[in-house]
Amino acid sequence: MLDVQLLRTDLDRVATRLADRPFVLDAQAFKSLEDDRKVVQTRTQELQAKRNALAKQIGQAKGKGEDAAPLMAEANAANAELGDLEKRLGDVQKRVQGFLATIPNLPHESVPTGQSAERNVEVRRIGAPRQFDFAPQDHVDLGAATGGLDFETAVKISGARFAVMTGPIAHLHRALAQFMLDVHTREHGYTEVYAPYLVNAASLYGTGQLPKFKDVPRGELGEFFLIPTAEVPVTNMVRDTIVPLEKLPLRYVCHTPCFRSEAGSHGKDTRGMIRQHQFDKVELVQIAHPAQSYDNLEALTGHAEVILQRLGLPYRVVVLCTGDMGFSSAKTYDIEVWLPGQSAYREISSCSNFEAFQARRLQARFRNEKGKPELVHTLNGSGLAVGRTLVAVMENYQRVDGGIDVPEALWPYMGGVKQVLPAQG
Repeated sequence: MLDVQLLRTDLDRVATRLADRPFVLDAQAFKSLEDDRKVVQTRTQELQAKRNALAKQIGQAKGKGEDAAPLMAEANAANAELGDLEKRLGDVQKRVQGFLATIPNLPHESVPTGQSAERNVEVRRIGAPRQFDFAPQDHVDLGAATGGLDFETAVKISGARFAVMTGPIAHLHRALAQFMLDVHTREHGYTEVYAPYLVNAASLYGTGQLPKFKDVPRGELGEFFLIPTAEVPVTNMVRDTIVPLEKLPLRYVCHTPCFRSEAGSHGKDTRGMIRQHQFDKVELVQIAHPAQSYDNLEALTGHAEVILQRLGLPYRVVVLCTGDMGFSSAKTYDIEVWLPGQSAYREISSCSNFEAFQARRLQARFRNEKGKPELVHTLNGSGLAVGRTLVAVMENYQRVDGGIDVPEALWPYMGGVKQVLPAQG
């Protein structure tokens, strides 16, 4: 959530910057809310001053033995009006908060301006795509060849955009998640978290999914929502807390399934595992000092990149333009891995700095150098999306016979298995 003072003091600049996302700020609606607030607050202050003056006069009258009844009646009337004003002020403040809750974050000044993904800017490219001496297959065909990836059974069990993995492919999927967790905890200083997969509405509001996004899937328990990402439960660990200065930055890593009602644009990426209703992700979350959060963003992005480098997967990093960023983000790097089956780079991680946008909703604070509470900055990124990493390994390490070589970094996690062989018969 944006600081309301930004809108009160520099509404035109905020509206101009939001237009780059693009988002049309209803400045007139905000001015109308502010006018209502000012009227109520001004009258409240007048009555409070009057009530204080009357209290003094009543005391003086009683001290002199004079009749204080008229003054007391006037004071009672002022108190009654103040009670009504408190209700009116609460209503106005609620409407202001509702208005603010629909406004996206302001893009950082370093974010390129643009209305769509075509204006994203490539920052770096690591590794060269493999040159095959045979026609490479995509992961769907490779999954069929190994017998370990079954979409037809998933349709029978659940429906479209789900997958069943068996045998070495399921093992490879598990190995990838374990490998990621070990690298991030042992080498990058993250604390592993096991978090709930069901959260309440307050948690989704805190990280910005509600009220903007209303298609978050609900669990059977009714009042709970299935998590769209581990960002939600992990970031909410610091909701309504004050973190000691010396503890920053907090670094957490969490492996969970993720659930999405909408798995992408209709008709897009319906083949295979690229866009699914359920997928696994290893999520990185940092709670940072505001003065250091952009250095933390670079570090977090680098931590995600290490996984791809250890696996020997070609990738590139792009900074998203204003029109392609998420609702809560101030700046986002997308890491895109090369998929031979599509002859294209595809997103495998998004690493974002939300500045104080989420923290303001969460009331997540730290004690600054002067000992005063101040909002933290929150960051997160995929480290990595496990299913898409599996897709990338399958396609980049495929063999002409339909088998798959296991990257050396995963050998310790595969019980000595170095190849996923094609199914026999």
